[in-house]
Amino acid sequence: MTTPHSPDHPIAPAIGACSGSTLGLLFRQARDAMWARMEAELARSGHELNFSQFITIKTLANSTTSVTELARAAYLHPGAMTRLLDKLEARGILERVADPNDRRALHIHLTNAGKAIWRDIDQCGQRVREAALQGLDTGEREQLLALLERVRDNLNSPTD
Repeated sequence: MTTPHSPDHPIAPAIGACSGSTLGLLFRQARDAMWARMEAELARSGHELNFSQFITIKTLANSTTSVTELARAAYLHPGAMTRLLDKLEARGILERVADPNDRRALHIHLTNAGKAIWRDIDQCGQRVREAALQGLDTGEREQLLALLERVRDNLNSPTD
């Protein structure tokens, strides 16, 4: 029996049929769908957070970091990250504390309320990841992640 993924299936893609623009478009569509699904899951769970806010909270739940690093993690300009932090701070999710050794530096960390929100929205993230990987067995999931890491690393390596 042939499936759409077997090479002898009548509509199976030809080897090499994935052009660079198609590959990039597929990556973008997958990313956009993941972000949209995450925002929908957050809303369904009663959280008024966008994807960038989710990533910021996730990053702070796992470490203390700078505004620049948070901006990089959330794919935002540092100025936009500062505005996002202002909103989360106003909601009591995080706080910024001046470094006693360097008045120019800030320590940004989750409040107790932010940690409680993180525990809940982490479950949202797990549900979205499971939806994204639905129908893939453990080996396929591991292979997919390994292949995506290789593609990422290939694109991040210096060119000749």
